[in-house]
Amino acid sequence: MGKVNFIRKFSMFTDHWSPKVIAQMNDYQFKLVKIKGDFIWHNHSDTDEAFIVLEGTMFIELENETIELNEGEMYVVLKGTDHKPYAIDECKIMLVEPKGVINTGNKTSELTSSNDVWI
Repeated sequence: MGKVNFIRKFSMFTDHWSPKVIAQMNDYQFKLVKIKGDFIWHNHSDTDEAFIVLEGTMFIELENETIELNEGEMYVVLKGTDHKPYAIDECKIMLVEPKGVINTGNKTSELTSSNDVWI
């Protein structure tokens, strides 16, 4: 495993809401994803989920508040918490979560992406 360049990895795909694995540490994967528009309400009953904004601005709707994340900020959604990420303009983020986590958690939709896709 060599060093990973985020800019080069982001240049390898254009789709939104489709996480790409760039590294793995023990059972945790580091995933890059471009987001734009609305995602769906969902939760992950077995794991927390870390959102790290590398470029742009995103929002995470929770039951009683909306978290705004800007470049260089992160937020951890605790396991079992219903949340809905969205971005008005394209935002580039990194997710850190255990291997095998499905992006739509406890829901299935047209936004459910293939899992364990490496770039």
